[in-house]
Order: sequence, then structure tokens, then C-alpha cells
Amino acid sequence: MNAFATGRDPQHAVVCATTGLLEKLNRSELEAVVAHELSHIKNYDIRLMTIVSVLIGTLSILINMAYRRSFFGGDRDDDNNNNNILAIIGIFLIIFAPLIAQLTQLAISRRREYFADASAVKLTRQPQGLINALKKLSTDNQKLETASTATASLYITNPFKGNKIATMFSTHPPIEDRIKALEQML
Repeated sequence: MNAFATGRDPQHAVVCATTGLLEKLNRSELEAVVAHELSHIKNYDIRLMTIVSVLIGTLSILINMAYRRSFFGGDRDDDNNNNNILAIIGIFLIIFAPLIAQLTQLAISRRREYFADASAVKLTRQPQGLINALKKLSTDNQKLETASTATASLYITNPFKGNKIATMFSTHPPIEDRIKALEQML
């Protein structure tokens, strides 16, 4: 069961839902899920996450280029100590900057999910519909054979259930946390 929104802006966007979702959710649950996806469109989440991805990719490329230029380029001076320090800093940045940037991107994505949940409740005025939908999604035992890390952001729930560390690398917050936040809106 799944639904997602895609498009560059509200005028050029679409919400998609699987047959399984349409068959297994009742009307109020389906309205809540569609409202959640429409909220992503209304709030320009797709554009925001595209911009964040481009910025993170650009940052990684610039760090890599700066390191290579300082290490292999003509900016070297005779002070070996400074070169060693710059090399260590460069290696550190090449290794950890993309990781930190990726974790930041995923944290933004998880935050936008909470925002879309709240916006869906504002639209439908029925938090229980989304709560029930999330509960059904969390108990769906259908194997996700086509899920990959590249497509994980297209799933309502995390297709790769795991521990706390796995949650850090998820595009969606844990369903239990989303339900708790929604229950506070009752």
C-alpha cells in the first residue's frame, strides 16, 4: 500500500495511490492520505527537497574539488606542516561532509512529513482518519520487492524497518511517532 505526490509546483503535480491502498483503506482514511499528499504539493515540499538535494550535491562536489585543488594543485607552499593539516581537514570534509549533509536532508524530509500530517488534519478536520490509515499501513505485511534506497522517499512508511540508526537514514519518521503527534490533535 502506498501513495505519493510528485510535480514541480501545485499547477503541475499529481497524487498517485496504489490499488492496494484504494482497496484496503476506508473513505476517511483514504481522504486523510490524499490530504497528506496534497499538503506536500501545497507546501512545495517536492521543490524544497529537490533544492536541498541539489545544494547537498553541489556542496559535496565543491568540497571534493577544493580538496583536490589544494592537494594536487599549484597552491602548495613550502610549509609541509600546513599542507598536512589541510590534507587532514580535506580528508575529514570529504568523508564526513556528505554524510552530515545527507543526514540533514533526511531530517528535513522527516520534519516535512510531520508538517504534511498536520496540514492533512487541518484540511480534513479528522486526525483519526490519518491515525487509522497509518496503523493499517504499519501492519501491512506485503513484501516490498521493488523498494530501494533510491525510491524509499516515495513510500508512506519506511520500507526498510530497522533500529534507531536506520531511522536516522529514513525519509519518514517512525509511524508510532507520527501517530503520537496526531493523537495530540484529538
